[in-house]
Amino acid sequence: MTTLLSLLLGAGPLLLLALNPVHGSDNATLPLVLWHGMGDSCCNPLSMGSIKKMVEETIPGIDVLSLMIGKTVIQDTENGFFMDVNEQVSMVCSQLAQDPKLKDGYNAMGFSQGGQFLRAVAQRCPSPPMKTLISVGGQQQGVYGLPKCPGESSHICDWIRKKLNSGAYTDIVQKHLVQAQYWHDPLNDDLYKKHSLFLADINQERVVNETYKKNLQLLDKFVMVKFLQDSVVDPADTEWFGFLKTGQAKETETLQESVLYKEDRLGLAAMDAAGKLDFLGTEGDHLQFTREWFNGTITNLIPYSA
Repeated sequence: MTTLLSLLLGAGPLLLLALNPVHGSDNATLPLVLWHGMGDSCCNPLSMGSIKKMVEETIPGIDVLSLMIGKTVIQDTENGFFMDVNEQVSMVCSQLAQDPKLKDGYNAMGFSQGGQFLRAVAQRCPSPPMKTLISVGGQQQGVYGLPKCPGESSHICDWIRKKLNSGAYTDIVQKHLVQAQYWHDPLNDDLYKKHSLFLADINQERVVNETYKKNLQLLDKFVMVKFLQDSVVDPADTEWFGFLKTGQAKETETLQESVLYKEDRLGLAAMDAAGKLDFLGTEGDHLQFTREWFNGTITNLIPYSA
């Protein structure tokens, strides 16, 4: 929570300026869907709740949906640690499909793990259509380390580390620990591909799901923001879809150097060639950035018309 609070106090107003009105077929501003990160919730008045309110105040007529995973804020926070990610994505897909305000499409912004979860929504649930996806510090290739996480949940993080180190790919850990479902062990690639319930699926590690590939390419833009001094996400290159090279845990490779890209298993090479991928870097730790950066960079990423 500490890092997101810092984001809000230091850069929150510029987040609002970044979200230019995007108009659908009826010339109405397209809605914005937010998915929070680990240790946060949809509606915390010091973080996502305040961001939602400010967006609505800054962009007249915009509808902002800050996703709640569960029936209460407490459940929402807990589910970010303990609810099967596939169930979370399915729940969100159903919610979006039933929302009449989203029928002409929407833009999406995910913070930390919310960034990869919203990508799963784009791949699995193309209706209503997601237009632009902005992943703010999202772990698109998973993580192989959990150095720290938001302060209020530090005791939970200590427990999670022990579980991940003792057996991230056991059935019980995979089914009941969110972070295990995007744990990507380069030293045990076969175990990862076989037992990862979420990440290996959406990243086409086992088979190529042509529907996933087609749906992701429906995006007008996929923006990935990397925090250059990130001490929460390991390796930080995952925020640009890079990762550690298979078989070792020191050297990383970029998305463009990966088999995923070279074989275009997810359509990312085609999107890159079409100018649909943006890789943005900013100084600072996880979810911390300046007003100047957000105002000067993000403002121009979302077009005014769909």
